[in-house]
Amino acid sequence: MATSGSGVRLARLLIEGFEALVQEVVAELDRRGHPGVSAHLEFALSAITEGADNASDLGRALGVSRQAAAKSVATLEQLGYVDRVADPADARLKRLRVTPRGVEMMAIGAATFDELRTRWVRSLEPGRAELVEDALARLTPRAG
Repeated sequence: MATSGSGVRLARLLIEGFEALVQEVVAELDRRGHPGVSAHLEFALSAITEGADNASDLGRALGVSRQAAAKSVATLEQLGYVDRVADPADARLKRLRVTPRGVEMMAIGAATFDELRTRWVRSLEPGRAELVEDALARLTPRAG
């Protein structure tokens, strides 16, 4: 049987680290009254907050199709995290707006990610986590 190369190992570690963080955040959100949230939905909500106020913009921000973005919007609406409001310049257009429930969910998620980062940093030698973060920021095109 062939062994995996170091590139495969790095990819697996990145995915497993991401999944470990997300699983804990999703569990905390569920405990705090926000069931049904996934990492993708939280990232979509962040993109809406940053200005992606329709499905096309959201798809571009997330690197997914307009149809996939529209499904995310429908789920976010169903969960009460976004609603659609009339565009002040053109009442025919509807813009996405994050609801207070969405803002609350994002705040809980962000705080939980911060707590997990702090816990991970404490488990390493001083400066190690920052070196990893810096390296990932340099190597990841959309980071920053």
